[in-house]
Amino acid sequence: MSVVPVDTTHPDAAVIANAAARLQAGELVAFPTETVYGLGANALDPAAVQRIYAAKGRPAWNPVIAHVPSIDAARALAREWPASAQRLAEAFWPGPLTLVVPKAAHVPDVATAGLDAVAVRVPAHPVALALLRAAAVPIAAPSANRFTQISPTTAWHVVQSLGDRVPLVLDGGPCSVGIESTVVDCTGPEVIILRPGMLGRESLEHVLAPLGIPVRHAVRRIAHDLTALPDGLDAIPRSPGMADRHYAPRADVWLFDTAQRAEIVDALERWHAERPRDGQGAVPVYALVRTGPPDSGDRPLPGHVRQRLMPDDPAAYARTLYGALHDADQANAGLILIEAPPDSPGWDGVRDRLTRAAR
Repeated sequence: MSVVPVDTTHPDAAVIANAAARLQAGELVAFPTETVYGLGANALDPAAVQRIYAAKGRPAWNPVIAHVPSIDAARALAREWPASAQRLAEAFWPGPLTLVVPKAAHVPDVATAGLDAVAVRVPAHPVALALLRAAAVPIAAPSANRFTQISPTTAWHVVQSLGDRVPLVLDGGPCSVGIESTVVDCTGPEVIILRPGMLGRESLEHVLAPLGIPVRHAVRRIAHDLTALPDGLDAIPRSPGMADRHYAPRADVWLFDTAQRAEIVDALERWHAERPRDGQGAVPVYALVRTGPPDSGDRPLPGHVRQRLMPDDPAAYARTLYGALHDADQANAGLILIEAPPDSPGWDGVRDRLTRAAR
């Protein structure tokens, strides 16, 4: 594996050209976007896309997103380009929004998990855009990590998760958004939010209101294994990131409401009592909290619990979340306690990631 730093203000042309040539030759390249780092391959090369699935251990039923440098390049992957897609692309691209549209015939089935729709987006990161322009092909790029594990927001996270499974990593520094894009289905008369992100429903509704197109959240939850799904095409995931357990650290994850702090102290004592004693001391426990240390009157959490105060703002929280979970993994934490975010629209993307991590 080679990790190459790239100036995000003026990406080095030689570095970008080398990465682009590798993609054109069917190799994998990890690169930064504003959301998370992606594991990229030529989206029009079935063998190259299959290498993504093999490197990640990603199941074949899980589609990937094709990254492109412009709206015109996205339209070239679509059999039809709905008015909703055009309006949203004009408003939010480049940016953390993925559009699911009817796929063109030349888009390989492996990139869409056999579906008749393709997920596309234009990322808002100078390194990603430079790479896309130089490669001159759409780049399929799910998060650059092993399937179901914590998504990477730094090049170091990519190295820790994939190692030599990816030959080249472009290091463009930390990701500015920190969680994956909002994914919306534009193939029908209404726009359906398949995966929430930091671009929320109200913003989408505002842009689509002049067209009279409604926006709603998907109702169906997608299970981790297709064998657990009911029969029927509508049960197949139409978006990446819809596995029931996803974005997850190795440790157990407990979500708790602020009002449940006393119960958490009791549950933690029982959890420790059930741990096998191996002479290595207490199993590390982390706590991510928003409203101060999760103490409960005269019964604070034990001193060995490593507490991290998280931002009480959804954008800042999202930017910090995966890094905090990676830190806990590196410390071999056995348990991560996470104070649940508010039940308000601005927190939808963060709450989705935490819920899946805690499955």
